[in-house]
Amino acid sequence: MAKLQKSIDKQNALFKATLALINNGGIQEASMAKVAKMANVSPATIYIYFENKQDLVNQLYLNVKASFSKSAFDAYNESLPVKKSFEHIWFNIAKFKMAYSQEAEFLSQCDNAPLIDLEIRKEGLVHLQPLLDLWKRGQEEGIIKEISPFLLYAYSIYPMAFYLSSVVNDICPLGDDMLKSAFQLAWDSIKV
Repeated sequence: MAKLQKSIDKQNALFKATLALINNGGIQEASMAKVAKMANVSPATIYIYFENKQDLVNQLYLNVKASFSKSAFDAYNESLPVKKSFEHIWFNIAKFKMAYSQEAEFLSQCDNAPLIDLEIRKEGLVHLQPLLDLWKRGQEEGIIKEISPFLLYAYSIYPMAFYLSSVVNDICPLGDDMLKSAFQLAWDSIKV
């Protein structure tokens, strides 16, 4: 059991180091040597857990995406009305992005740059299935616009990343009123 925990700890240290290096300098800064040094493991140890750098980045993405979705759908009750359900998910995502700003920044980079293999991106979409199902239900009920889920995400979730990044970087204030306004704008962008 102790050996398994040590293995998990090393893998988490590698993820943490990779996350920090990518966020601070891009994928080119996350060389295997730098990752190993920052994680305080030998470079050969990385290859026990990952095939190569791309596998490490892909697995980091899936790990962060799983944490993101766990937070996003925490205490989610799909029997609530569409707007209330969306509001619950939206605010959970906002909480995640504020509490885990490094992970949120990494996910934004993955959305905007070809860091992640296409098949892994598709696998990552599975984590959003409850939200996609909610939007589909909303469309069936005539509440949500009949547009692609990619556009729904782009107009209702993605602007939150910009806003909360500005908050984290002390460019813009955070307050309940601002957050409520941001949600209302997100809802207005997708409702019929």
